Amino acid sequence: MRTAVAVSGGADSLFALLALREAGHDVLALHAHFLAPDAVDADVQDRLRHCCKTLGVDLEIVDLHHKFAELVITPFIEHYAQGMTPNPCALCNPRIKFGILRDAAKQLGCKGFATGHYVRLLQTPNGPLLCRGNDPRKEQSYFLSLVPQASLDNVVFPLGTRHKSTIQGELEQRGFTIPESEESQEVCFIPDDDYRSFLQNTGAPLSGPGPIVDRAGNQLGHHSGLWRYTLGQRRGLGIAYSEPLYVIDKEIRSNRLVVGTRAERQATGCSVHELNTLLPFEKWPDQIWVQTNYRQQPVPCRIRIVSETGMEISFLEPKGPAAPGQVAAFYTAKGYVLGGGIIHDSTRT
Repeated sequence: MRTAVAVSGGADSLFALLALREAGHDVLALHAHFLAPDAVDADVQDRLRHCCKTLGVDLEIVDLHHKFAELVITPFIEHYAQGMTPNPCALCNPRIKFGILRDAAKQLGCKGFATGHYVRLLQTPNGPLLCRGNDPRKEQSYFLSLVPQASLDNVVFPLGTRHKSTIQGELEQRGFTIPESEESQEVCFIPDDDYRSFLQNTGAPLSGPGPIVDRAGNQLGHHSGLWRYTLGQRRGLGIAYSEPLYVIDKEIRSNRLVVGTRAERQATGCSVHELNTLLPFEKWPDQIWVQTNYRQQPVPCRIRIVSETGMEISFLEPKGPAAPGQVAAFYTAKGYVLGGGIIHDSTRT
């Protein structure tokens, strides 16, 4: 079985290619550029050609920038304009990397597909099941929780048992050097991770200034556009108050930013839609853990299914709010991914 390895030009994907090649797999390096031709990094492509030539591996380069703009960038802009906090990487994985790019690999005669994600894959009678990677600081199962189970057939994750700290050294031992400055940034299509400048330059109908109010509706100040804030945010509110204030809601229709104290910030749950399940609901365990942000730890929860693709979540203990547009990833206590969905709203007492 020939396996296409998605290579970005960074150390992780290059090592994934190298590891499979050294293990004797028949591999093809598959590089996609997601940005317009004038934004393509020629140095990255030259380095990939050199590495593949050294390894004796074929390299295919595909242009997906139109589809990437349609399926990732445009929804990202639209969701921000609606007051949400979208997660473009979590959308890119099911729609682009394990969608259109995977299809391109099949057209090139590759039945298998591999990436440099730090996740593990367990083969079960119910199909492939995602598991957390062994590196707790780098593991990326959260970002893959929206990938349909069918898209994980014949997929390999060579870095699932690896630790990021060892990758550069192992590449250098084999004569490959990847500049740290060229490692992937947080969002590949936003220069210098400057969200505000990027969004302003798109011409999207972003919200303008409006009032900042407390939960009772008392005005405490003015905001500079709801899209500039996210739930749970503390800094940058410009309000003098007897205790720290946090963003606890965004009222889109009235263009009001609602703030509250730490106690008022706590959420008791959230609603989720666009569910993707990697295990049928009837096989989910009694104890479920949910992670509502990549930088947060998962917490135990209870779920109530309200539709085929909708769910209500109750946290066993109040926690920071779940931001609409972010991903809710569901886990077992041992770190197996049960599924994921898009957070629609955060609930409080």
